[in-house]
Amino acid sequence: MTGLARGYWCECWTQDLDSGQPPALRAAFDAYSAPQADRWVAVTLRTISPALDSDASDVAWAWLYEGRIATRRALLRFEPCTVTITQASTRITWTIRPVLFVPLAHRQGAELPACAHDFKPHAAD
Repeated sequence: MTGLARGYWCECWTQDLDSGQPPALRAAFDAYSAPQADRWVAVTLRTISPALDSDASDVAWAWLYEGRIATRRALLRFEPCTVTITQASTRITWTIRPVLFVPLAHRQGAELPACAHDFKPHAAD
């Protein structure tokens, strides 16, 4: 990658609504297309759907069958999207945000400092 690349930053957050604690980040994913971004949410929802209660399952499958289309359209317009389900006292939220990925410097062909060659992994205790 030599220039800025359009893509999507995807996150999955959970929050225990009974604890009063702030949401916790559970996963993050960099997608380079709208289909790749919404597929990440879809695969996760399909995976967890057998464990969901009936209300949460209904919300999940409604998004999979109808909401996903609206999500894909919004992503193609480069708009952020959120999918949320609540299972018992746990709220799960997936966010997809449009981003510009900045290329990182390549290490290939670069001379590493001498100390890099002195590194020896430690044995596990």
